[in-house]
Formats: sequence, C-alpha cells, structure tokens
Amino acid sequence: MVRFWCARILVGVSLMFVVMPTAGKSSKLVVSWKNPAYVRSKPFSRVLALGLSDKAKIRADFEDALAAQLAETGLETIPGNTILLRPEDTHLDLGYLKTQVRENKLDAVVVSRLIKVDNTVTYVPGTAYAPPLPYYGTFYGYYSAVYPVVYTPGYLKEDKKVRIETNLYVVSSGEGELVWTGITDTFNPTDVKKAIDRLVKLVVKQMRSDGVF
Repeated sequence: MVRFWCARILVGVSLMFVVMPTAGKSSKLVVSWKNPAYVRSKPFSRVLALGLSDKAKIRADFEDALAAQLAETGLETIPGNTILLRPEDTHLDLGYLKTQVRENKLDAVVVSRLIKVDNTVTYVPGTAYAPPLPYYGTFYGYYSAVYPVVYTPGYLKEDKKVRIETNLYVVSSGEGELVWTGITDTFNPTDVKKAIDRLVKLVVKQMRSDGVF
C-alpha cells in the first residue's frame, strides 16, 4: 500500500513540471488609428502588400495572404515577394525599393512588422476528488472509497502573445504619408498559416471599418 501511494506521488510530481500549452488560438485588435489630416483625392488603385521579416518563407506567405485579402476589397494588390528581391538575412536597399514602387505605379503600401513576443508561464494547481464520507465503517468500505481517489496533478501553462504593427502609407508622392495604423495581438499561434490568415482578415476588416478604402 505504501509503495502504491509513493508511486502515485512520484507520478504527480513528474507530471507537475510538464509544460502544457493552452488550447485557445485567436487574434484581436489592440488599437487602430486613422490620420485625420489625410485627405484622399482618389481611391487607391495599386497597393503593395509588404512584410518585414528575416524569414523569407514566412514573409512570402504573409505577403501573399495579405495581398489576397486586400484584393477582396476591390484593390489591385501586389505581394512584395513578386517584385522585391530579398534574400534571407539581407537588407532591402531603400533606393531599390523606391524604384520598384515607382516602376510598378504603386500608390499605397500596407506593411506589417513584428513588434514583440511575450511568453508567460502560469502554474495551474492540481485537484483531487474522493467519494463522500462516511466510509470508515468497514475495511472494505474504506478501501473501496479511498482506492479510486482521482488526482489531477498541477502543471505549467505557457502562453505566447505575438504583437504585430500594420501601417498603410500613400506613396504616390513624396516620402509616403501615414494613413492608418493598427496593432494586433495573436495568442498561442501553433499553425503559422492559420495565424497569418486570421491576422490579415482582422487587419483588413478593421481598415474597411475605419473607412480607409
């Protein structure tokens, strides 16, 4: 009997330190802002979807998804990876970028970048359940009641929050005027493609709601 309970305790202690990710996966808007000084003279026609990341594959997937989502608003959109040569871990020359914007007759750019990633770990205490008392009247009654006690050991719950900034600039003239900005948080992303899809849908929906397009 002593060995039995010692074994249960050891199992509980070992499971206590298993990091358990939360199941929730979602994105939410933190804040959005539209430049009150900007006056749009005509609708946007050609928009560049741009992601700032040193991971070429993730960047390309994001730009494709963002361009597709923007296109649903009726805009002609161009993913950055189709006109900008950006090998991984290389800096994009500003002069080259300006040339591509001009030659492709782009009048606006939607650009997103990672601001920060927050990781938090929370201890979730275990719970125990035993049948109701009394059960001490007989040995067999006692044994039948105590043996099936259910114990769920505590564990560590890890949460990840990814914060993204998205800006819209009009680049048809000058250095590019900021029209709109939005900050989003994505929680516990485990599938990059699904996280990107949720993010771009949320951002474009907010842009439309704020009257950007």
